[in-house]
Amino acid sequence: MRPRLWLLLADKLGDNAQVLTLAAAAGLPHEVRRLAMKPRWVHGKPPLTPGIDHLDPARSDPLTPPWPDVVLTMGRRLARVALWIRAQSGGRTRLALIGRPRRGLETFDLVVVPPQYRVPEAPRLVRLELPLLQVDRERLEAARRRWQAVMAPLPRPLTAVLVGGATRPFRFGALEARQLAADLLALRRREGGSLYLTTSRRTGAEAEAALVAALEGQAVIHRFRQSGGDNPYLGLLAHADRFVVTGDSVSMMVEVVRLGRPLAIWPLPRRRDPLTLAEELWRRLRDPAGPWPALARLLLRHTPISPPRDLEAFWRYLRARGLAVRFGEPFRPAPPAAGEADLRRAAAALRRLAAQAAETGSSDAPAVQA
Repeated sequence: MRPRLWLLLADKLGDNAQVLTLAAAAGLPHEVRRLAMKPRWVHGKPPLTPGIDHLDPARSDPLTPPWPDVVLTMGRRLARVALWIRAQSGGRTRLALIGRPRRGLETFDLVVVPPQYRVPEAPRLVRLELPLLQVDRERLEAARRRWQAVMAPLPRPLTAVLVGGATRPFRFGALEARQLAADLLALRRREGGSLYLTTSRRTGAEAEAALVAALEGQAVIHRFRQSGGDNPYLGLLAHADRFVVTGDSVSMMVEVVRLGRPLAIWPLPRRRDPLTLAEELWRRLRDPAGPWPALARLLLRHTPISPPRDLEAFWRYLRARGLAVRFGEPFRPAPPAAGEADLRRAAAALRRLAAQAAETGSSDAPAVQA
């Protein structure tokens, strides 16, 4: 009997891409349910309890029987929907989650965890070497052709600068933007070539204005707009010789790394407000790799706050594997593309889960061993 697999997707393109990548690697037939959020929950985080009251039903695909054997999704908002589907199925539907679990690992039948999250070992867990983000090769080749006339004449090396923005616990305002601009101009004076910079949704108007003022006439700058426009991002992935990425953006770093391109990480400075310091203390207490692993396991099991995301550990991880350097260090030759073995392991675990679900039709089967 063929398992029935649903993929739950929403408005986060990076999350959608990872779900689709894993489903494709598993080679399982699947159905996509595209779901839209009510305005309050576009950026808000609902409680992780079974429910669909945060969805906009008029703009969402229907969620009706027959219920699937397995649901694959990513993110708290859609994990909540997955829990609701399992409840409607009488507990039969198995749940596979990419990312950090917002509840105990035992809530899900399979958890595929990217390396920036500190999660204790568990039988239902597959650890990734890199997040499941990769650029579609056909789209990349189309972008290469489309941007050839613009980027080919630029002086080499062409350094693409992919700018994110503030995210806890890091800051990125006008002051940090001016420092980034100064560092980039020093790089160009030292090594020549040209700078092509693009901002993103998280950059913010103040930081973007500071970058433009500091780099005007000395770099090509694309200013991100929510409405879309002629975004050069894929063109830069196709044409640039090397990349500088602000350390907040895991997705941009990973897409560069998976293409086997030279990458320098520009580290964002930490905030020092009381809330951030309190969050840092809580993160250290709950870090399974920290000095109190037994306490960390206890807190992860019995507190509702999700396992911490440690971006600085992810930067160190990329540098240790030779996949990136800290900005200011010499760019390294591009290593072979990374992260294929972990995708195969995650895909195999998803296939085993689907086979168990199809055979037993029961949610109390043994955990899938990764």
